[in-house]
Amino acid sequence: MDLTPHHDGSPLHVSATDPALGDEVVVRLRVPSGAAPVARALVRSNPDHEPVWAEASHDGDADGWQWWSARIIVANPRHGYRWDLIHADGSTSTLSQGGHSRLEALDAVDFALVAGNPPPEWLGGAVMYQIFPDRFARSAAASDRRWPDWAIPADWDAPLDPLPPGRSHQLYGGDLDGIVDRLDHIEGLGATLVYHTPIFPARSNHRYDASSFATVDPLLGGDEAYLRLIAAVHGRGMRIMGDLTSNHSGDAHEWFQAAYRHPGSPESAFYYFRDAAQTEYEAWLGVPSLPKFNWNSATLRRRFIEGPDSVVAKWLDAPYRVDGWRIDVANMTGRLGAEDLNAEVRGILRRTMVETNPDTLLAESTNDAAGDLQGDAWHGAMTYPAFTRGVWAWLSEPTADAWFFGIPTGLPRYTARQFVAQLELFTAQIPWRVRLGCMQPLDTHDTARFATHAAPGTVPLAVGLSMTLPGLPVVFAGDEFALTGVDGEMSRTPIPWDRIDEPEVAERIALYRDLIGLRHAHEALRTGGLRWLHVDDQTVVFVREAASGSVLVLAARRDVDVVLPAPLVIGAGAAEAAFGEATLGVAADGSVLLSAEGPVFAAWALPGVVAPPATA
Repeated sequence: MDLTPHHDGSPLHVSATDPALGDEVVVRLRVPSGAAPVARALVRSNPDHEPVWAEASHDGDADGWQWWSARIIVANPRHGYRWDLIHADGSTSTLSQGGHSRLEALDAVDFALVAGNPPPEWLGGAVMYQIFPDRFARSAAASDRRWPDWAIPADWDAPLDPLPPGRSHQLYGGDLDGIVDRLDHIEGLGATLVYHTPIFPARSNHRYDASSFATVDPLLGGDEAYLRLIAAVHGRGMRIMGDLTSNHSGDAHEWFQAAYRHPGSPESAFYYFRDAAQTEYEAWLGVPSLPKFNWNSATLRRRFIEGPDSVVAKWLDAPYRVDGWRIDVANMTGRLGAEDLNAEVRGILRRTMVETNPDTLLAESTNDAAGDLQGDAWHGAMTYPAFTRGVWAWLSEPTADAWFFGIPTGLPRYTARQFVAQLELFTAQIPWRVRLGCMQPLDTHDTARFATHAAPGTVPLAVGLSMTLPGLPVVFAGDEFALTGVDGEMSRTPIPWDRIDEPEVAERIALYRDLIGLRHAHEALRTGGLRWLHVDDQTVVFVREAASGSVLVLAARRDVDVVLPAPLVIGAGAAEAAFGEATLGVAADGSVLLSAEGPVFAAWALPGVVAPPATA
């Protein structure tokens, strides 16, 4: 890649990553030798949407890089800024999250500081393990429970039924004590955050059609089993996150039952009824069993999301004290036609969480989430376009009819260059702090499993990228067992615990354990900056950087011979292999040669980045 100036939101370049309004923050720019020389640098902020400029000071040089610094005052909750550069030849350029360009940049792709609403400290080091409770593990008590009338009971090794009613009614009997029994496995992988899909009573195996938010489903062991699970997770120094449907309830929910065919009931305002008799109503994607909430209702807000007596607060408070929520269908919550209450609802939800038990909050947004991810409430999102869909498109060998996130045009075929372009496109408008909190899954309970169509030898690349790129890594239970599934329903396979010692499974578990361990071993992979060093059709090379140490990463589908010009890799002479089979050599002129047989994922530990003191 070209030698270009660099800035990102990491501590190397920003003196305060969680500032308050009115704080003064020092921001820093690096310019490599060999790039167009910079004679003058300014930071253009955009307070109240009116540009102002701050002059930058030249701090000195280190390891072939020229450093600049400037001071800016955080004027708005989202404070956008960019670097305007005047080069030695009199030309000008701009550096923003959209890249380095000779053109002006859109305000939407400015770097951004977020004032207030900081994420919990533990989020930066978290690795999430996602559990679909009915399919994870059965405790001894599960066999004694009575099946509800809607359920189609299934033995643990019975095949999934892909057709209705089995698709949503097939019940395998996994429960919360079963999760407790298998926490050794989760902890052994290195996961630190257990996220489970809904546990409230419902009339489906997925439980996104809650009939109450007040209790835990007795089929899962009830409230007492949930308390045991929370205590066991916390006792290991881990965290636990619940799943809440803010867009809809089930049609069996007590609130909906009180409103349906009952005009004038207090709960009538909780939903969007289309007729006077209250028999016709708005539902999620037209599914009758999932009536949509109407967030104009102040009573609904008080019962569900606002204040100490709300559903949100109940499970965050004693005796439960879960460590956060993943909000289902957050992108549609409060939105219907001309109405958009989304920002209002997420603000109330977050305020209740802060007042009850400061923790974290992640939104589900299946498409471009940038408009909702500016730091006002959500600390990140379960979103697919930036990382997940790009990885699939690059590292898969799909059949013609391969499922691709519900997109009818099917699974595209990307080069590595296109993967990086998509990742940068969908993150360019998201503040760095929020990007670090965005989930980075290869798959989830709503998708096919990545391994289903993975090209030979590419699973280590995909897992490695999820663990080393900025974001929150996610392991969907069963991926470490090399499970496959052609769509979101068929990926919810019961975990085959009896296969845990089989060579293929043991090898895949070891891969996850080693790559999660790589992330835990290096601060740079959790909070460090990101610089792309080389991208072509088959290969990506990047470095995650911090003062304490950096990590160089190589991922390629084919054989690799890449030369990185000096001074792109700082400290390459002291590089230590951290993962994978690849060779790193340093030439006399300081350039770095990477070579390997592909497919390959490899990483090297590097010394930390040393910067001259800021003089601004």
